[in-house]
Amino acid sequence: MTVIVGAGVAGCMAALFLKEEGEEVLLVDRSGVPASGGSGAAGAFISPRIGKGGPLQELTNEAFAYAQAFYRERFPEAFHTTGVLRIPKDDRDEGRFDLYEPYNHRPYERWDAARAEAAGYRGVPGGFFFPEAGDADAQIVCRTIAEDLGLKQMEVKRLEPFDGGWRIVGENGLIEASRLVLATGHESDLLDLRYMGIKGLWGSRGDYATARHFPVSMHRDFSLSSTREGRVKLGATHVKDPAPCRVCDGRPLAALEAKAASLTDTSDFRLVETFCGMRSGSRDFFPLVGPILDVKRILREYPEMVRGGRGELLYLPHLYILNGLGGRGFVFAPLMAKYLAAHIVHDERLDPRIHPDRLFLKWVRRQRH
Repeated sequence: MTVIVGAGVAGCMAALFLKEEGEEVLLVDRSGVPASGGSGAAGAFISPRIGKGGPLQELTNEAFAYAQAFYRERFPEAFHTTGVLRIPKDDRDEGRFDLYEPYNHRPYERWDAARAEAAGYRGVPGGFFFPEAGDADAQIVCRTIAEDLGLKQMEVKRLEPFDGGWRIVGENGLIEASRLVLATGHESDLLDLRYMGIKGLWGSRGDYATARHFPVSMHRDFSLSSTREGRVKLGATHVKDPAPCRVCDGRPLAALEAKAASLTDTSDFRLVETFCGMRSGSRDFFPLVGPILDVKRILREYPEMVRGGRGELLYLPHLYILNGLGGRGFVFAPLMAKYLAAHIVHDERLDPRIHPDRLFLKWVRRQRH
């Protein structure tokens, strides 16, 4: 049996794809409700990345192409293909849009200010419109998967290897697994994962009732969804402070509301529900997908690696990670989970862009200081 610790979007997708490969799986989470943390607070916008090219944009857009088709086919009731209008963050960013355009995911349309205003956004110069993009109902997606596969509530205290796999030890018992996948998000202290540089990024979202009709979703340095059943989603994932509640001073949506009001008429927006949670990112912003190194053993057997010497990469057996999806968790999760399941079950080679090993050598050479 494979146990997946963490029932956010990463853990749920890992469980789904492993199950479809014929594996017996069990989801474990300290909450009895899936997507109770950062995943549940996500706006779950499924849109491509814009920029001047490069590996991260390429990987993100590969994941987007897979994700939008995946949600449309698997979760049609929870995925809303309204399209996403990506507008410049400021005057400087507007000047870069001509540079970004050759690298856009296709299909897309270049909108002018008049089309943006017709969609409800004033005083903006237009932008890129991606018709295949949209947003998912985050909690519905995760809940549907968890209800089908089963979710065990358990506060995991420690992990213990044994000859046949791993013991997952909680306050009120333990589970034995032949394989273990960690999808624990920013809380990554069950093992020594320092080399991956996992860090938290706080996000807030508000769901608002409104009589206004927004036909498409919009993304700038925050996101506003299309109107659905008299509601819109307003959210962002940006706060890096370790004490986000102190920073927001009890008003996590104040800055978001001000930004939205600068672009559109929000006078009848009435806050219905607030969601907050911590996402997780890696040191280099790429996902973390694959086996986990036995850092203590490597440092013990090859101490010269901290000085640039050679050594063998040694792994903790039957142990894997799916993490570091950042603010695009619902974009990355389906394809990354597919890759992980294929690696675990069929020993397929992982893309080096997402393999956690990529981060180890730089990290270990800093340990001499």
